[in-house]
Amino acid sequence: MLARHIQYFLAVAEHHSFTRAAAALHVSQPALSQQVKLLEENLGAQLFDRSGRTTCLTDAGKAYLEYARRASQELREAKRAIHDVSDLSRGSLRVAVTPTFTTYLVGPLVEAFYSRYPQITLNVQEISQERMEDLILAGELDVGIAFDEIHSPDIDALPLLIETLALVVSRAHPLAQEKSIGLQALSGESLVLLSTEFATREQIDRYCRKHGIQPKVRMEANALGAVIEIVRRTTLSTLLPANTAFAHDDLLAITLEPERLQRTAVLMQRKNAYQSAATRAFIELAKEVSTRLDE
Repeated sequence: MLARHIQYFLAVAEHHSFTRAAAALHVSQPALSQQVKLLEENLGAQLFDRSGRTTCLTDAGKAYLEYARRASQELREAKRAIHDVSDLSRGSLRVAVTPTFTTYLVGPLVEAFYSRYPQITLNVQEISQERMEDLILAGELDVGIAFDEIHSPDIDALPLLIETLALVVSRAHPLAQEKSIGLQALSGESLVLLSTEFATREQIDRYCRKHGIQPKVRMEANALGAVIEIVRRTTLSTLLPANTAFAHDDLLAITLEPERLQRTAVLMQRKNAYQSAATRAFIELAKEVSTRLDE
């Protein structure tokens, strides 16, 4: 009963309407209104202001919303805990990664996980770190792989590897025979970079400002695959993890000297979140694969 009351309350709060909430829940509006009214009577407080054209939360409703969301999340996790199977003969896992990890980390990690636990349904998303943190806090992701610049104190981060960015070029590029490039020489390079919506671009721009580098950005792309393809087909270079180049036979990584552009990759989880057997297995494999890549 409590779960239903919370579900109905959250639906009305989300849709700002009893009619739309009832439609979303596939229940009649009178039944929904009655359940919310019973909840208000039980709490001794009015949760919604029904006087206007839109249904709004009262101050009491706003206070209750935070706890209702938390309770709903806990109930979902409790349901998952009941259905969790410790021998990993079934189950599911929701994972998100930031784009630069897709090329060299996600492939080996998914391959290792599937070979050991083929009965586990794995859902992998490629999204921004900001969005990832929101979904982790909302209980809609089990784990995320991103960087150690975490915004929320309610997220735990397990370090996985130190990622080094390099100047990535094709084998036809004039610098293809070079092992390293000086930071000031980098200002003379014509680049294609990920667009500013990516954490990687923010880190690159910060690095350039620190060292007084003025990069010639000739192109931008909002997909890692597009950046790689442009580098393959032109004389433009880019700044990406060195491991990205190592994963492609036709790309080369040129070290930035004297100060390298590095960042720490981490595995993120919500603090005190329930860990299924599949989650625990994935974390252990992530540590194994990352150790091999970091050697």
